[in-house]
Amino acid sequence: MTPIAPSSLHVKRIGPILVPDCSRVLMRPFRPSTDDIARRVVARVMALSEAETGGLLGRVLGEFANRHQHVDAFFQKRFKQVEMYLEPGAQPSDERQMLIGAYFTHEYSIESAALFNPSIVPDPDQSGLPQGALRFILSLRATGEGHISSITFRTGTISAEGGISLTPPAPFVTEPERTLNVAYAKGLFAHKLEEAGVQNDFCRRVLDKLHEDFTLKELHAVLLASGLTDISDAKATRAARGILLLAESNYEVSFAPGSQVSQRVLFPSTPSQSNGIEDARFVRFQDDDGSFNYYATYTAYDGKIILPQMLETPDFVNFKFSMLNGPAVQNKGMALFPRKVNGQFAMLSRQDDENILIMFSKKIHIWSEPKLLVLPAQPWEFIKLGNCGSPIETEAGWLVLSHGVGAMRKYCLGAFLLDLNDPTRVVRRLREPLLCPNEAEREGYVPNVVYACGALLHGRQLIIPYAMSDSATSFATVSLDELLAAME
Repeated sequence: MTPIAPSSLHVKRIGPILVPDCSRVLMRPFRPSTDDIARRVVARVMALSEAETGGLLGRVLGEFANRHQHVDAFFQKRFKQVEMYLEPGAQPSDERQMLIGAYFTHEYSIESAALFNPSIVPDPDQSGLPQGALRFILSLRATGEGHISSITFRTGTISAEGGISLTPPAPFVTEPERTLNVAYAKGLFAHKLEEAGVQNDFCRRVLDKLHEDFTLKELHAVLLASGLTDISDAKATRAARGILLLAESNYEVSFAPGSQVSQRVLFPSTPSQSNGIEDARFVRFQDDDGSFNYYATYTAYDGKIILPQMLETPDFVNFKFSMLNGPAVQNKGMALFPRKVNGQFAMLSRQDDENILIMFSKKIHIWSEPKLLVLPAQPWEFIKLGNCGSPIETEAGWLVLSHGVGAMRKYCLGAFLLDLNDPTRVVRRLREPLLCPNEAEREGYVPNVVYACGALLHGRQLIIPYAMSDSATSFATVSLDELLAAME
């Protein structure tokens, strides 16, 4: 294949542009700063007459019922979570319970600050489409008040000609329900405790009393059992906290099956995620039996520590969150290959905050021994390199979109090609950027950035959703044949 100059690459910005929508709001628990304040709030509501209670509740419902689904049920749920602040023996009416719940609820605008870092995969449902069209699911990092990031979704179609059509998002957004009594594998659990440096005699005593597969409820019961509650020394106290933190970081959630994909929001719900679920890189993974599942690597952030983690879904209704294990689970930007390579799972990563590395594993949740794959080589990537999502399989090799950081911390997209049978070998690479921020894209929360968390091959066209300066999202496309030919 004869190389052509990078300038002849026809990368087309095709839109549409997705901008943050402040009207997309979740109902979230509101917590006063102290328990004493919470008790006084409840006491003030309890002092209202029934007429005042009914009138005030009616005004609240009238103002917010058209902004959310099942507002009254949410208020009742919140009351159950705060009823410990009632005076002993108090028996508020149903209306008063809902009003108390309303005082402990607030709206959170999930994407008021930014809607960016997209990833794209084929929708599990491809029925009813014109010939040559593809339905997709787009995941996005939505950032709101307090710079807290969550995962939100949009759907759309790619026409046979490569045009993008987005489905208007649902008017309501919702969080999933956590699945109770999720089972934990004791062997993997013990491995992670040891890796975290909290495995000790106390942990072994706890694990010895658990089945090979155990639930969070069973773990709580064992921790409270006789002989395991006397943990006066600091090491045992730390171990007990570590056990619970690990268990609470591995969980499953489910959305209502009839909900639209664009309604669904994965909001931080564990201590390790408390400041955000960031930069999910989704991939449609083909298992050994030919079936498909969806995985995403993401960064959990608690305000101080970043932890690469994984979620899994067969249908974008049910999601399983899991911690990743092993010494190679560090930094950001882990991206799973879409199938096993030579009988092993394969992953790109960036442990050193500078280069792209590759690693292999027999087990999808345990990673070690990363190997250096690509180093910064061109001026536009002198500061560091990272991947822009999972590798894409082509007849020429594994196509990897990358991002490089150059002078003035400017982010551009690049690309390179790995050998199909030996992906530790780079066979081609773009010398010049594939996409850089233009004048319309360089202003934003973080200026001078284009960034992606996953692209999709549709026929011979590469569809690239990309973020613009950590603020909004758009789409570009490029011919696969031109891109391959432009690589040296």
